Amino acid sequence: MKKERDLETAGAQGPLSALAQARFDHSVMNHLAAAYNLARYLMRDADEAQDAVQDAFLRAVRHFGGFRGVDGRAWLLRIVRNTCFTRLAKRRSGGAVVEFDEEEHTSEARAAGPEQDLARTRASESLQAALDRLALEFREVLVLRELEGMSYKEIAQVTGAPIGTVMSRLARGRERLAAALGAPVRGGD
Repeated sequence: MKKERDLETAGAQGPLSALAQARFDHSVMNHLAAAYNLARYLMRDADEAQDAVQDAFLRAVRHFGGFRGVDGRAWLLRIVRNTCFTRLAKRRSGGAVVEFDEEEHTSEARAAGPEQDLARTRASESLQAALDRLALEFREVLVLRELEGMSYKEIAQVTGAPIGTVMSRLARGRERLAAALGAPVRGGD
C-alpha cells in the first residue's frame, strides 16, 4: 500500500524503528477516522481532505521522535488542522474554488423507506449547509466537540486556543448553527 510505504520512508532519520513504529501505531494510527473527519469538514472536499490527512500523517511520522505527550489524538488533530489551514491558505491565494459535493460527505444511511430517506437527506443537507455557512473557527470546534466527542481541554490543545475561547466559540457556534437551521434561540440560561 502506497501510504504504508510513504510512512516507512518519511522519517527524516530514515524509517521508524520497530518500537517507534509500534508506539506510533498505538498513539496515532487509531485516530485516522477522526483525522479524516476533521479534514473533511475543514477542507469541504473529500479528495483534498484525503491529501491533507496523508500530508499530516507524513509530518507526524517525521516528527514523531519529538512527541512526548500521552494524547496522540490531540497531537495528530493539531497537525491535521495546521495542514488543512496551510492548504486552505494556498488555495485562497491561488483562487481555486472547490464545490461541496453532498454525496462525498455523508455516510450511507440505512434505508428505512422512501419517506424516511427523503427526510434524512433533507435534514442532512440542511445541517451541512448550515455548518458550511459558519465561520471556520465555529465549524472547527463544533466538529471536534459534537462529531469527535473531544473534551474542551483536547479541543484547546488541537486549536491552540485557551479553554475559555473554546467554550465561547462552541456557545456562539451552537447559537449560529441553531439560527441557521431556523431553531428558536434560547434566552440567557
